[in-house]
Amino acid sequence: MGAMKFHTEYRTFHTQKHREYLNITREVEEVVAKSGIAEGMVLVSALHITAGVYINDAESGLLQDIEDWLERLAPSGPDYHHHRSGETNGDAHLKNLLIGHQVLVPVTEGRLDLGPWQQVYYAEFDGQRPKRLIIKVMGG
Repeated sequence: MGAMKFHTEYRTFHTQKHREYLNITREVEEVVAKSGIAEGMVLVSALHITAGVYINDAESGLLQDIEDWLERLAPSGPDYHHHRSGETNGDAHLKNLLIGHQVLVPVTEGRLDLGPWQQVYYAEFDGQRPKRLIIKVMGG
């Protein structure tokens, strides 16, 4: 096996909505292809604590179910202790914990090794401002 290689790229998102779910599978695929890495892993990680990354199906009903589920578990607006610091995004921090901030995807023969319906999503919980994401491909 050859030496381990790494390829890192950053993306900045500035969503139009306060909460938004963006399918970023194509962007991750492009970074993997550009890396030249045939076998390894790609880490996709939100660099903000009010955003997340997850893998699931690209189906509009499911996206609404995820939104509804997150809102039930971490509703917008309540008086979170975090709000006493002057912030108003306590729910966004909790939504991040529910979704998670990163995923690790296998790379096989130079391609994302996802299941038939799996897609990579960037989840924004406190948007309308610039937020960064890292895509790091590792392997050989």
